[in-house]
Formats: sequence, C-alpha cells, structure tokens
Amino acid sequence: MRPRLLALLCASSLLVSGCGVLSGGGGRHTVTVWMMKGSASQDFLDRFTEDFERTHGDLRLDIRIQEWTGIGPKVQAALADRGEHGPDVIEVGNTQVSQYAKGGRLTNLTLESMRDWGMRDWLPGLAEPGLDNSSQYGIPWYAANRVVIYRKDLFEQAGVATPPRTRAEWLAASKKLDSGGNQGIYLAGQDWYTLSGFIWDEGGDLATETDNGWEGSLDSDAALRGMEFYRQLQSLGRGPVDADEEHPPQAEAFAEGKVAQIVAVPGLAQTIVEKNPALKDKLGFFPVPGKTAGRPGAVFTGGSDLVVPRNTTDRDGAVAVVAALTCAKWDTDLARAMNYVPNKTTLAAAVAGEEGMAAMAAGAAHGRATPNTPEWATVEADNPIKDYMTKVLSGGDPATEARKASRRITEQLA
Repeated sequence: MRPRLLALLCASSLLVSGCGVLSGGGGRHTVTVWMMKGSASQDFLDRFTEDFERTHGDLRLDIRIQEWTGIGPKVQAALADRGEHGPDVIEVGNTQVSQYAKGGRLTNLTLESMRDWGMRDWLPGLAEPGLDNSSQYGIPWYAANRVVIYRKDLFEQAGVATPPRTRAEWLAASKKLDSGGNQGIYLAGQDWYTLSGFIWDEGGDLATETDNGWEGSLDSDAALRGMEFYRQLQSLGRGPVDADEEHPPQAEAFAEGKVAQIVAVPGLAQTIVEKNPALKDKLGFFPVPGKTAGRPGAVFTGGSDLVVPRNTTDRDGAVAVVAALTCAKWDTDLARAMNYVPNKTTLAAAVAGEEGMAAMAAGAAHGRATPNTPEWATVEADNPIKDYMTKVLSGGDPATEARKASRRITEQLA
C-alpha cells in the first residue's frame, strides 16, 4: 500500500459505512441512477428505494431503466455532458469500465473501496475490470458465470456416480456419457468464453500487456495447453466446430434429449425445461472442474459494476447509493431475487441453498474477465479467437493458427 494512502486511511475519522445511515442537512435532493433493463426486478427496486430514502433523510432516488442496446454512446455522452441533469450513478457491464474511465471521466473510489467496502473480498472477475492504473472506478455489484448443466439420469445410466471435480475426471465421465446415441457434452466449436477459462487455468491469457502495449498471447505454451483440453472435450459430442453456443442455441440441442452436459449459466436450465418439460427434475449443476479437486476451474465472469461520473453534482449522494446497493444486505437480496452471484466471495453462503447458484458462486471465486483495455471491444467485434478455434478443431496446426490469431489480436489492440 502506498504510504500516502495508508496515512489517509489511518487519519480518517469516518465510520465504516453500512447499508444506510441517516443523513443530515436541509431539504431533500435527488440522486439519479441509471440501471440496465433486467438487472433488478421492480419489487427489488421498490423495496430498496423505500429503505434508502428512509435511512437517508435528505435524498430521493430517481432510478431510470436503460436498454443495453446502444448504451455505450449514451453513457459516453452523459460522461461528457457538463449539465446538471445527468446520472449520478450508472450501472455498466464489468468489462466496459475501462472504456468509460478513459480521459478521467469517472470518479476515483479507491479510498471508499479500501476503507469502507471490503474490496479485498470482491470477486476478481468484477473488481479487476473496474481497476485502472491502480485506481478503483468500477464497484462490483453482481456476477453471473458458466457452470456445467447436466442430466442426472444420463449420468446414472452411464455409471457416473458423482459430478467430476477435476479435468481428468471430467474427460473420463464425458467419454462414458458419449455412447448409445447420446452426446457426452455439447460444446460448440467457437465457445471462446469457455476456452478462456481453460487458458486461464493453465496460467495463460488471451492477451498480455507489455512495454510496447497489448499483445495477443494465444500462442503461449499455457494457452496452447488450454486449447488442447478444449479440443479433447469438444470431441466428445457433436457440437458444430464452425459456430458458437448461440448459433444454434445450445439450449435447443440440450432439450432434444440426447445431450448429457452443456456449459452455460444456470438460468438456461429454465429455458431447457420450457422446451422439454420431460426434463424437469432431471437437471443438475456443478462448477466447471479445475486441474485439481480442491479448486474449481477458472470461468469468465460477466456482470455489472457501478460507476460514478466525474461530472456528478452530488458526489456524496452518489457514493451513498453505491454503498447501499453493494452492501451485504442488498447485494445478497438481489442475488437471491435474480439468481446472481453476490459481489464478494464471503457472501457465497447466502446462495448455497440453491444448486445452480451454489455452483456458480464456487466458480465465480476464481473468475476472470477479458483483458482490461478499452480496445478489447474491437477484438470481440471481429473475433479472431473464434476463427482460430474452428481451424484447430478442423485439423489445423494449433501453434501455427495461434500465432496468426495472436498477430491479429495485437493489431486490433494497437
């Protein structure tokens, strides 16, 4: 910890903030919050608003729901606006924080994060993307990540008594399941989010930051080991090598009744049962296995952070909202209501009673996010990782194709 920051912490006489404390002052003023459509139910928002306004006597909440489509330019415009009617708090995707922080347009919340909000316990897949040049701008709110959804009846028929806990056990179980007309696992050839977890488990990454900037790193030994495991697992089913998990939707393939496993967020189980009601009570969940039994595999963590625009006219009110939304009480309330993972590893027990959420929380403790650079969006727009995966799964030389893909990533990040 830097000496100056340590001195600030030690000198601070402020109380550690809870979910809400009564505020003093004159008449009420309004804090405007932008939240994304579908992130929280109306019931949650109503209950949170009532509690927040009761415990913050000088503040009113104006929560405005935004659509994900087109949100980037809208947020950028709000951050550049010098007027007095913009948002004071904005919910953003965890991997979007770096592009909004560019140019000093977000409020630095490092002090509050260290002193009041328990940042050491935050999920890394939410916290790390919110960090820029050692300053915390994005505050973790909720997470969601992939688990393995499986058919309990097909596991029993294949003699697989318990869900696998290691990669080796996973391959062995999938081989048993891949028989009698059933697919051991349905894994699309271009599911690069799942591949990312295998690469991270091996100690590699999609891109790394060097003195010369960001460079693609799919050609590292670690990344190649992750791709080789993906190749072995993907071969134990009939997932298309030239498509991702949404084309066609993997829920449809699973619902047809001949697939033993898929890698997806737990909520997809509801879609599967809607398409095939006969599968009700036959679905189970387990974390993506890691290299050893004591540690689940790394997974891509999606979700949202909360940011405070630098141009807010009410920094204190905005900070109070962020503190309340992300505190243990309301964060676990949201997680239970919406089937999310809470923002801290220490809150995993709050969702342990539901199998899918418990599996998701176990994986989230070792979650990661895409490379923390604003230019990563360019990579995803014309994704060379997908092309690389298809070529390897179609028989191409992994090292050769990885070098080509890495060069493309480097060019896109330049």
